[in-house]
Amino acid sequence: MTPQIQRDDLLRKLVRAQGNGMVKIITGIRRSGKSHLLFRLFAEHLRQEGVDEAHLIMLALDDRRNKAYRDPDALLDYLEARIPAEGHTFVLLDEVQMVDEFADVLNTLLHNERLDIYVTGSNSRFLSRDIATSFRGRGDAIHVSPLSFAEMMQVYPGTPEQGLSDYLTYGGLPQVVLFPEREDKVKYLNAIFANTYLTDIKERYRIGADDDLEELVNIIASGIGGLTNPTRLENTFCSVKKSKISAATIKKYLTILEEAFLIEKATRYDIRGNRYIDTPAKYYFSDLGLRNARLNFRQFEEPHLMENLIYNELRRRGIAVDVGVYPIHTRNERGVSERKQLEIDFVCNLGSSRAYIQSAYRLPTPEKREQERRSLLCVNDAFAKIIITADTTPRHYDEHGILHLPLLDFLLNPATLTM
Repeated sequence: MTPQIQRDDLLRKLVRAQGNGMVKIITGIRRSGKSHLLFRLFAEHLRQEGVDEAHLIMLALDDRRNKAYRDPDALLDYLEARIPAEGHTFVLLDEVQMVDEFADVLNTLLHNERLDIYVTGSNSRFLSRDIATSFRGRGDAIHVSPLSFAEMMQVYPGTPEQGLSDYLTYGGLPQVVLFPEREDKVKYLNAIFANTYLTDIKERYRIGADDDLEELVNIIASGIGGLTNPTRLENTFCSVKKSKISAATIKKYLTILEEAFLIEKATRYDIRGNRYIDTPAKYYFSDLGLRNARLNFRQFEEPHLMENLIYNELRRRGIAVDVGVYPIHTRNERGVSERKQLEIDFVCNLGSSRAYIQSAYRLPTPEKREQERRSLLCVNDAFAKIIITADTTPRHYDEHGILHLPLLDFLLNPATLTM
């Protein structure tokens, strides 16, 4: 029997959204567990809360046996025939994008105030901008990411240290986590990237056989944690790849990859000037296994992978994350004043709270510790300042009040990072 991975944070979001008069739209990268969340975890929760089967309508539209209901009128007739005459009814539809004019069907159902509607949608036709326009302000998007490290450890047979190594290598797609053999993980990741994610994107945007899109994915995968922008990427294509793709096309492709939930952009923020700097920016992969598979598992730099992992975990916790920049003036060896920009890996905002976080794989020497602390110490405010490391040194505050937090503590104990 396949182990059931609990996704308590996502389940709580669905529960909080009950009865809000909107279509709850579960979005996210393919194979991230949207159907499992809706049809297993949420449906089980409703039954435990006393909802009987007559008031729980569930339909998987990717099931061949339900092909007839991919017609919008047939689906509407079917659902309306199933709705009891009295009481609150939950409608759960999986892969609703397979229905033509699905938005019209769901908007029609919203007129019935006794219905609470939840749907999953593929990222090929169900992007955030689609939700905003199709449902005229009555769509509530709930984003599903691949498994967090803590969620993976529910079913992982080894130690947290072994689990972290596997997570940095193979990521958190549920099917990958459940494969016991590494060969199966690699095979699945390679196949799904080429045959599902890139196919989705090319079909959605009618890109065709464009090698530049795939090469851009490779460049972004190779450069996680590094600053870049379309102009720099254009120069890379020109000088290294001998391609004349324009910065405008690269910008369009980056947006497409973001909308498909494959990557996410982190914008730079000038802490001292309280303003955003649009370019250059950093890009992180939503799943490290997909990133590594794209590079055939050749580039495995723990510091960069750890930075990507921390970014994903912060975003999963609902925290807004920017790349911090703090300008300072120093004098060089000739006594000439120079302007430098110190970088803080993550400026984290949650409501009115803020934290500054450095990702440092190791701090083996006093010089390295001072390097990581310097940027944090320049910021003269009362918000938390944190260095997350892969070291096993216990969580502690140093003489400057900076919290040194082991990576496993951060990942497994959310309370260790309070904002």
